[in-house]
Amino acid sequence: MKDIRLLCTLLFGVAVLLFFGLAYPHHLHYQEQFQLFLFDSTYVWEVVKLPGGVADLLGRFCTQFFLFAWIGALIIALLLSAVQLLTLRLVSAQGVRNDVTSEISHAFLTPCALSFVPSFLLWLFLLDEHALLGGVWAVLLTQIALWGLIRLPDGWLRRILMIVAFMALYWVAFGGSHYYRYPTVFPTLLYVAWLLAVALPFVVRVLHKWAAASRRPVVTFASFALVALVMGSLVWKNANFKAEKVMAYDFMACHQQWNRILETVSKEKPNNQIGVTVQNLALAMHGQLADHLFDFNQNGISGLLPDVQSDATSPMPTAEAFYQLGMINVAQRTVFEAQEAILDFQKSGRCYKRLAQTNLINGNYEVARKYLMALQKTLFYRDWANETLPLLGNEKAIANHPEYGRLRQWAYKEDFYFSDHVTPEMLESLFWGNTDNRLAFEYLKAYYMLTNDREGYAKLLLQTSAKQ
Repeated sequence: MKDIRLLCTLLFGVAVLLFFGLAYPHHLHYQEQFQLFLFDSTYVWEVVKLPGGVADLLGRFCTQFFLFAWIGALIIALLLSAVQLLTLRLVSAQGVRNDVTSEISHAFLTPCALSFVPSFLLWLFLLDEHALLGGVWAVLLTQIALWGLIRLPDGWLRRILMIVAFMALYWVAFGGSHYYRYPTVFPTLLYVAWLLAVALPFVVRVLHKWAAASRRPVVTFASFALVALVMGSLVWKNANFKAEKVMAYDFMACHQQWNRILETVSKEKPNNQIGVTVQNLALAMHGQLADHLFDFNQNGISGLLPDVQSDATSPMPTAEAFYQLGMINVAQRTVFEAQEAILDFQKSGRCYKRLAQTNLINGNYEVARKYLMALQKTLFYRDWANETLPLLGNEKAIANHPEYGRLRQWAYKEDFYFSDHVTPEMLESLFWGNTDNRLAFEYLKAYYMLTNDREGYAKLLLQTSAKQ
């Protein structure tokens, strides 16, 4: 029977791994980009000194690995499997403590099946892109503490330690507000999962008679299959695959996977703002925007460079387009404001990297150094920061850099007032400031086509022909 229980746990863990690795990978990337975990004593102390800080810190530590979706999926699978195993251990221990071994130890039907319920609920919780991994750690830390207390012999020492443990748990795990990205939102599903993970062992007396009546393996398997079917269908039904597609476009733009973007849009044309923006940027990077503009869904001129919104997500693809066009100051402002709009007030490794780049291109080397020195304290941005630091102040190296040198040449040469709404005059100024900027040329042509400005389009072609 023990082997069957371990097999069920293994199957559950594999299911979680495959779901997040294959069906939900960009939700993991989304989580990683909205935090900046630093291997720094000051940073660690600032987190753990708050109620719930230990669970929060462990969650942040694990989330940094979400930069690689399969590693993130493995971490979630291990955590949820650990919650299930501890739930079953606690149920078994409670059954033994209350002298119901004759029913419980030979019939794990109900306890085994129900031990998966808290983990399934945590799985449901993590479907929400605003759910943070610290909540899962809070449940796990509570279970570990409870398991240690149950193993102590009954007496005054156990009672005293229980009081101390509950006080410590309030500070370590469940006194904080860092389990959901909206600080004002109460994550009900998380607390229901936590309550079941803790309370399930103490209702075993009610369940042991039912368990005793269901000792046959076929009934045990049927019970587990029923729980898996019901909870699995709830997971699939509540998964936000529409958001997953949007996050996929943002991820591909962030990592400049232009070929992959074009392959994706050729199979299924995006019908959301972020997807259209990324699609047009990829077309422009290949010099195909004007030629294939109307082969894809468009959203008017908003599909080119949308008005910047005051949130942390939607401005990022637009900021990528600004950056690639050479609108460095605009890209910098957009990224900075997006970072400041992160709902739980964390910083972003993705934003820090881009802010270091824009300040380097603009010659603001001390500001760029600040961001790079912070990134040096991270695990996965450290190498890039170390490679970039020698460029600070090295004008020749920057000029010869294939990306920074080109964007510095393309950037605006004169200051002007920029509104949130991109105008053709801005694109014209960008292109005529450096006619080698073929990306600006593509966007300007597309702008005239989308606004049906035939005169502007003809004038642009005439002037460029004369230049040649």
